[in-house]
Amino acid sequence: MKRISKENYYLDIAETVLERATCLRRVYGAIIVKNDEIIATGYNGAPRGRANCVDLGYCSREAMRVPRGERYELCRSVHAEANAIISAARRDTVGGTLYLVGRDAQTGALLSDATSCSMCRRLVINAGLEKVVIRRTETEFEVVDVEDWIAEDDLLVPPEEVPDLP
Repeated sequence: MKRISKENYYLDIAETVLERATCLRRVYGAIIVKNDEIIATGYNGAPRGRANCVDLGYCSREAMRVPRGERYELCRSVHAEANAIISAARRDTVGGTLYLVGRDAQTGALLSDATSCSMCRRLVINAGLEKVVIRRTETEFEVVDVEDWIAEDDLLVPPEEVPDLP
């Protein structure tokens, strides 16, 4: 029997974690690993004590016809990455790796375009995580250097577009 790579081992665990997710659109599982030890896990779902979309039977963002990737503040869920980071001490996340897997909640299909939203990217950066490993297929994955997310600075406005202030 051939051993799977460490990356796929941890991605398989993150994929098991996503089975607890409660979103009706996309389900995600995340784990944080440091020094070959699982530090924390997280999946997307409503904050503790609040009703989950699966329990309500509808998605607020779908009901409002919000396109995928927009207006995350209208979502009932705390994202998988955020839940994993919340569950860990920063001293344990600094230099660690977050493993992320997503599936379509309706079809169960693996999301080959899974990634962290801009809000979760900020959390990943502040948690001091070094890498994010994202499953693309059952055996293929992408390794993101968090330094790239820092350098991208998706909300930085070019100087020529900054409005003159009174």
